[in-house]
Amino acid sequence: MDYQLKENFKLFALNSNQTLSKEIANLLGCKIGKSSVTRFSDGEIHIHIEESIRGSEVFVVQSTSYPSNEHIMELLIMIDALKRAAAKTINVVIPYYSYSRQDRKARAREPITAKLIANLLERAGASRVLTMDLHAPQVQGFFDISLEHLVGVPIFVDYYQNKGLDDVVFVAPHKGSVVRARKMAARLGAPIALIDRRHPERNMSEIMNIVGHIEGQNVIIVDDLIDTAATISNAAAALAEKGAKAVYACCTHAVLSGEAINRIEQSAIKELVVTNTIEIPSEKKIEKLITLSVAPLFVDAIDRIHNEKALSPLFE
Repeated sequence: MDYQLKENFKLFALNSNQTLSKEIANLLGCKIGKSSVTRFSDGEIHIHIEESIRGSEVFVVQSTSYPSNEHIMELLIMIDALKRAAAKTINVVIPYYSYSRQDRKARAREPITAKLIANLLERAGASRVLTMDLHAPQVQGFFDISLEHLVGVPIFVDYYQNKGLDDVVFVAPHKGSVVRARKMAARLGAPIALIDRRHPERNMSEIMNIVGHIEGQNVIIVDDLIDTAATISNAAAALAEKGAKAVYACCTHAVLSGEAINRIEQSAIKELVVTNTIEIPSEKKIEKLITLSVAPLFVDAIDRIHNEKALSPLFE
C-alpha cells in the first residue's frame, strides 16, 4: 500500500526496537531520520538530531522495554531535543509501555509510577502517545494529551483463524485477562474458561480452580504480557492435568525476564505466540516461540494520525 506522506513528516527511531522501527519505515516508504545517541564517560545520554526538523510532524519509535530506565531517559531526552529544535508536533510511538503495572497504590506509601511516566512524557514536550495493549487500560486517563491505544486482539484472531484449530477454548489465566479472552473468543465463536488462583493461607501452596469446560479441548491461554512466565507455566500445567488436549498461549508483550525462557521450554505449552512490540534477542528465540509483527497496525495508525483520518476503524 502506498502511504501519502507530507513533506513535513519525519520518523525517528531510538535504540529499544530498531528492527520494528525499520519495518515501520519500510512500510511507510520513508527513511528513518538522522540522529545519534551517545554516552559520556559517566554514562550520561547525549542525543544529537542531525537534520532540520523545524515545523515538522515528528514520530519517534521507542518501546520502554528492558533496560526500561535507560530507554525512558533516551525517549525523554529525544523529546526535549525535538521540542528545542522547533518540531511542530511530537508523536511518541511506544509499542510497549513499561511501568503500566504500577497503576494504583496497592499498599500505603507506594507510588503510582504509570502516572509519573505520563507526567514526564507530557512535561518533556510530547504532543501525542501511540501505544498498544496497556496492562491497565485506566492508564489512558493519566494523560492530558491525546493517547491512542491500539489492541492486539485482531492480530491474534487472524493467526488462529488461519491455524484452523478445532475445539478451541480461550483461557484467562487471571481475572485481569478475562476481557481480552472474551474478545478473542467472541470473534472466533469459541467459549472461554477462567483459572481462579488462590492462596488460602500464608505458607500454603497456590490452589488453581478451572472455571469452564477444557477437557479434550485445544486451550489457548490469553494474556497481555509474559514476564517471568511463572503464571502462564503454572496455568498450562493445571490445564494439562485437567485433561486439555493441547495447550497454546499468546501475549502481546514478550518481556521474558529471568528464567522465563527455561520455564516456557519445560512447560506444557505447545506454542507461544507473541508480537514484536519488544525486540526479542536471538538467545530467547526458541522453537516454541512464534513472533507476529505489529508494524502494519502501527503504520496504519501513523498514516491516519498524519493525514487526519479517523482511527476508529482500527478498533472495530
